[in-house]
Amino acid sequence: MLLRLAIRDVVLIERLDLDFAAGLTVLTGETGAGKSILLDSLGLALGARADSGLVRAGADQAVVTAEFALPGDHAVATLLTDQGWSVGDTLVLRRSVNKEGRSRAFVDDQPASAGLLGQIGALLIEAHGQHDDRGLLNPAGHRALLDAFAGNAPLLAAVRAAHGALARANTEWEAAVAALEAARRDEDYLRHVVAELRDLGPEPGEEQRLAEERHAMQEGERAAGDLDEVAGQLAADGGVETRLRGAQRKLERAAGRLGSLLEPVLNALDRAALEAEEAVDALARARAAIAYDERRLEIVEERLFALRAAARKHQVRPDDLADLAAQMEARITALDAGEGRVTTLAAARDAARAEMAAACERLRAARRDAALRLDAGVNAELDALKLGKARFRTQVEAQPDGQWGGDGADRVNFEVSTNPGAPFGALIKIASGGELARFILALKVVLAGAGTAPTMVFDEVDRGIGGAVADAVGDRLARLAEGAQVLVVTHSPQVAARGRNHFRIAKDSDGTVTRTDVTVLDRAARREEIARMLSGAEITPAARAAADALLQGAT
Repeated sequence: MLLRLAIRDVVLIERLDLDFAAGLTVLTGETGAGKSILLDSLGLALGARADSGLVRAGADQAVVTAEFALPGDHAVATLLTDQGWSVGDTLVLRRSVNKEGRSRAFVDDQPASAGLLGQIGALLIEAHGQHDDRGLLNPAGHRALLDAFAGNAPLLAAVRAAHGALARANTEWEAAVAALEAARRDEDYLRHVVAELRDLGPEPGEEQRLAEERHAMQEGERAAGDLDEVAGQLAADGGVETRLRGAQRKLERAAGRLGSLLEPVLNALDRAALEAEEAVDALARARAAIAYDERRLEIVEERLFALRAAARKHQVRPDDLADLAAQMEARITALDAGEGRVTTLAAARDAARAEMAAACERLRAARRDAALRLDAGVNAELDALKLGKARFRTQVEAQPDGQWGGDGADRVNFEVSTNPGAPFGALIKIASGGELARFILALKVVLAGAGTAPTMVFDEVDRGIGGAVADAVGDRLARLAEGAQVLVVTHSPQVAARGRNHFRIAKDSDGTVTRTDVTVLDRAARREEIARMLSGAEITPAARAAADALLQGAT
């Protein structure tokens, strides 16, 4: 609810501070007194477009501050909390605009964007006028208003749950289809590589074993010549051990003549002969050990080169070729199973779509039932509002599944026909200015709080009517004000008499400066103002008596 409005240097308003109360507040005054300035000022604080033309002549900037009572469960509290703002029991919105047209916005004295101010303002105040193209006139909001009127929250929750499940099922199916298509594009390549690797049959550690074997055979080939040369030298002239034994025998014959003198030599020759014999045997064994098969070397090299070539081709280590083959075989297996998965997910998606369709159908039935009740309620109000020849209807049209969403599968439009036999059309296109305001009023009365902001503003909803029709408008505004704060700019004494609070807007001039002032009227002053509205410039006793009757009838 709007609590206070402070205006500084806006057009003809130099300084103005207003306190507002619950119920119906009427704003009256002669044409041109500045009622629109007051509404423009409020609009500026609520995020409307800033215009340098709002700045009062001689002032540097215009400033408007609006204070609202804010229940903790209000949508604005949720909006601000979600954005990290601290929210209290009241909310202060402030907006300034300078002579160059630059504006600044504040929420509880914290800098904010004009966009955020506009979001907040849309949740705090509904403004309805003859040229209003938002709120009830915007088809985008008709569905939500009908759902609020019908109490469709549980059905909406079911639709949103079904829509979420359908979205997830569709996402999973699309991902599986995409994966299957990608796998199919690679299928020939995968099968070719798997066949190639199967033929190759790589084993972990095989490349190192082959490399070591090849190295050993290559080193043995180079060492074999040296060993054969040494073996030849050792075998020359009957062999080294034969020559040592021959020398030993000769010395043994001489030892008989020389005694023990040659004994050390004989012992050494005996040992040497034995060592030589062992050396020849060891050399033969070594030579046998390094013997290699040229065919084996060729086979090892071909295998080694094949492993390394495959590793380079697939950009992996030779030891990883076996894993690569296993991975590609798994992809082929997945490809073979992919069609089954796609079929399973398609069935799940179809089931989710069927559940969504059923939830939407239940919601649609509730909407159409509520639409009949809404139509009957609005049409019952039209006669008293001098719209007896007009008809109102709520169109609930099913949309194709491509246009389903979390709010269901329906398009909802409020339409009117202003004369019997005339085609139905959108409110804003069919109704004239005065009719439009009264259609909005009839709708608001029947909707009675459904999707309603805590404060509503009606600008000259009574234009072009009088008498019993104006009284009917006043009665409906008063009924609306029982559940919300209502501000109405009016030229109708019948409407003004219904107000719980009454502001008179007047223009004053000292000959050099013209100002707009607002006065809070007590009952006596209200009597005089309503009498003025009835009689014009000269207030007659009859006008005062009529004003008394209106005030008395409104209580």
